[in-house]
Amino acid sequence: MERKRILIDMDEVMADITQHFINWYKEKTGVAVPYEQLVGKHITDAFPEGHLIREFLYTPGFFRTAPLMEGAVEVVEELNKHYEVFIVSAAMEFPQSLIEKYEWLQEHFPFIHWQQIMLCGSKKPVSGDYMIDDHLKNLDFFQGHKIIFTAPHNANIVGGYTRVNSWADVKAFLLSEEKIQHKQAVAEGVS
Repeated sequence: MERKRILIDMDEVMADITQHFINWYKEKTGVAVPYEQLVGKHITDAFPEGHLIREFLYTPGFFRTAPLMEGAVEVVEELNKHYEVFIVSAAMEFPQSLIEKYEWLQEHFPFIHWQQIMLCGSKKPVSGDYMIDDHLKNLDFFQGHKIIFTAPHNANIVGGYTRVNSWADVKAFLLSEEKIQHKQAVAEGVS
């Protein structure tokens, strides 16, 4: 039985980069920026001193210490049982991110085999049945089902995507009993 392929982004999907920025910015400046202030804005425009955010991206340990999105581990582990799962994350712009993202995945998602990890520059060459991502630049070229994971920068985007706000939403959409049974019936030639 051939399993459907799901491509899952890391930043703002598996790793809570927004909270990471909020925590770091407060530690660095003493200013607590509320999540609501970030909605609808590019991350460097959302903070009073946006240049500090760009600096943080180049700080060793940034990607390695990102907090987990709630529910990500449990749902990705379950998806991995029913789908062909690949973690696809851009890791070339910030040089330290390549090894840090790999180590982060090994720590938090040890059930993901190294052959299921695609750390790349552009996501244009990848293909699959579903893509879960927070950026239109990755979803717009994708030929399969486009699932946009809500992040502050994409909160105001509508149309053309299945929107999920949490890993509970991902679970409801991709792991519902009806979805699994239908997938199995199709694979067995019964619909």
